Amino acid sequence: MSDAAHHGNPTAGHRRPGAPDAAARDHQGRWRVAITGMGVKTPAGCDLKTLYETVLSAAPVTAPITNFDASVLPVRFACEVRDFEPLAYLDAKTARRMDRVSQLGFAAAMDAVADAGTPSGEPSRRAVVFGTGTGGAPTMGDQAIVCERDGAGRVTPLMVPMLMPNATPAFVAMELGWTGPNYAVGSACASGTTAVGEAARLIRYGECDTVLAGGGENSVNVYAMACFCRSGALSTRNDDPARASRPFDADRDGYVMGEGAAFLVLERLDLALARGARIYGEVVGYGLNSDAHHLTAPRPDGGGAAACMRTAIKDAGLTPEDIGHVNAHGTGTGLNDAMEARALSTVFPAGSPPVTSAKGVFGHLMGAAGAAEAVLAMLSAANGVVPPTANHERTDEEFDLDVVVRAPRPIGRKPVLSNSFGFGGHNACLVLSPFDGR
Repeated sequence: MSDAAHHGNPTAGHRRPGAPDAAARDHQGRWRVAITGMGVKTPAGCDLKTLYETVLSAAPVTAPITNFDASVLPVRFACEVRDFEPLAYLDAKTARRMDRVSQLGFAAAMDAVADAGTPSGEPSRRAVVFGTGTGGAPTMGDQAIVCERDGAGRVTPLMVPMLMPNATPAFVAMELGWTGPNYAVGSACASGTTAVGEAARLIRYGECDTVLAGGGENSVNVYAMACFCRSGALSTRNDDPARASRPFDADRDGYVMGEGAAFLVLERLDLALARGARIYGEVVGYGLNSDAHHLTAPRPDGGGAAACMRTAIKDAGLTPEDIGHVNAHGTGTGLNDAMEARALSTVFPAGSPPVTSAKGVFGHLMGAAGAAEAVLAMLSAANGVVPPTANHERTDEEFDLDVVVRAPRPIGRKPVLSNSFGFGGHNACLVLSPFDGR
């Protein structure tokens, strides 16, 4: 294990100004994409060090809900971002004009840019891509109540600007003065991963030099909780919430709702090296497809997910044997975990590499999950260690998986496959690789 891995160093990376041996293009002739900054606002920590150490310790943060009165719900616990102060990033007037998803996203984006230093490119060649499942939907719910109770004249004129999914990247671009592409993607729980993959494409094909890519969700609210309680998707362990999220465990009974945001700064590798940036690693592979099967249930045989993984690995110019570990979607639901296990067995017929799911620690961040987990996957790969999966006590006997449990597992610096699968059959996968200076 490297010293960085041993000490849980979340800033492990390489800083080599103008490294002459760094090839500017990948195996397909595309610009290489470096990750130079990351920022997070999650239930397990609002900075990289806290998040990484919490996940490495496999310490669940699930607890009774404090955002609202959950006594009316059959499930009364979740993973909330508890130590976040929006006024540390925003003036009071601007904060009032944002749904919580934009507050979280804006703060994570500012932290990512600060972490990156001075990203490369002219303003017109800097972009923001944001993924979210529902955007500011809670604002819509609140204002619907206002309209019904107090009349249409009391609905805030800011309702649409607050609920629209593209509000978050708009606020970020306005703050930074970045005039390049700016948009939101909505692919349910695959949104954050999709945003990072699409951002990498903007750089790979020469449209941008720098892209802020991430995801966010304001999902611990009475409307979302009521919906997913009714659907039967959530764990019901009210008497033991800390042990409720159980990815790939034989006794899993549903996922735990989470909220949060995460952003990564992606830069053209040669430009990042030229300015002496610290390089966490690279986005080397991306896969995106659809099950075309069911609006909420995954394709049972995992065929769509397996094809997406294979696409990402091939896009990276790698083989399955090159993958050091898998950052699984691993929600802890019966159907999703079974599907992903079957897909992994298909992609890795000789046996899966080590598998981990951070959702045992901080629940399911919905549209933000893929971005937050990409941050963790990159830190883990750079440090050469696989975090343990919290609450995993007994692997489902149907699964042929090497689930990492109890303690971090040192494996050396190797590429990681990070998976996200969303309602509607949306599948997105990334391959992230440590940067070796070449």
